[in-house]
Amino acid sequence: MRVNWRRTPGTNNTRAVLSAALGQAGIELEETTGPAGHVTCYSLNVANMPGLLAEIDGADCITIAGGPSATACWPDVVRAADYVVIGEGERTLPRLLAAIEAGSTDPVPGTATATGGLVPPDNTVVLDACPAFARGRGYIECSRGCPHACAFCQTPRLFPGGMRHRSIDACLEASRRLGDLRFVTPNAFAYGSDGRTPRFEKVRRLLSRLTREDARIWFGTFPSEVRPEFVTAEALELVTGFCANRRLHFGLQSGSDRVLARLGRGHTVADGLAAVDRTLDHGLIPVVDLILGFPFETDDEQAETVSLARELADRGCRLHVHGFTPLPGTPLAGGSARPVIPAARRLLGRLALTGKLTGSLDFGG
Repeated sequence: MRVNWRRTPGTNNTRAVLSAALGQAGIELEETTGPAGHVTCYSLNVANMPGLLAEIDGADCITIAGGPSATACWPDVVRAADYVVIGEGERTLPRLLAAIEAGSTDPVPGTATATGGLVPPDNTVVLDACPAFARGRGYIECSRGCPHACAFCQTPRLFPGGMRHRSIDACLEASRRLGDLRFVTPNAFAYGSDGRTPRFEKVRRLLSRLTREDARIWFGTFPSEVRPEFVTAEALELVTGFCANRRLHFGLQSGSDRVLARLGRGHTVADGLAAVDRTLDHGLIPVVDLILGFPFETDDEQAETVSLARELADRGCRLHVHGFTPLPGTPLAGGSARPVIPAARRLLGRLALTGKLTGSLDFGG
């Protein structure tokens, strides 16, 4: 049975993880630019789903859709796709493919179909049981899940149950096939912890075990950002002592404490500024995420974020700014982005021209 992966922007990490998991089952996942072979797999997100549903519906092969938007919107997706994989796919997809090849009609846990509805997942993926990546992809997923239920974020909805971690031994084994070591995690400084209280001794043990002369470690920078309240002197000394990156990436998201509280962020603006101070004191450049246009945000609260962005840029930070996007399955999924005030457009344009800001600057309106 030939199994294909529909290549789309922004889904390379998902492909790498699933390809590695299928490889354990003796199944090779081949890339394609359209439906082909016996089975074609799709990862649907808010950007690609509108354009792919028609293709899936018209495909002349078996189609399997997964990913954040397929999980959140499975009643809509099963109208086009033969199967929808709900949540994590490392165990579910091999089981589903085995059932398809055997001609079985028994329901597969963690899937949904138009005729059978949703069969809830019966497992949570243990990271050590799955390879960190497939060949050709050099990120090690060291942690998965998040205990912070931020209203705009899909992560805690896709991976419920708090944080899970790949063991140090498993990370070490994966690292032997790599030069530069980069990680995928919702919060790098939360490695080994419950995601709320840091366990820096475990982070130190991880980084010290991974250190070798022919490899550089990148930790706390994309795609392994951190949370601002985890940015302590001890954490920063681990970065400066073991890592190659000279930037630290974390999300502050708003200059308004009321907005942060409504989002459930679990930190204040002051916590973010303290993280900036510590990062700069340790000779690192803070890269700070900000979001504009939350549905409940007032003009004055946007102005607070604009003022914060100006202050951060003046202090030597780099900014990553984008407009609010309602993501399926989140508490803000039904909301619409609020127009961005003119002062924000002017400032962000100037900062982008001087190289101090990146992100999606098309705010509409």
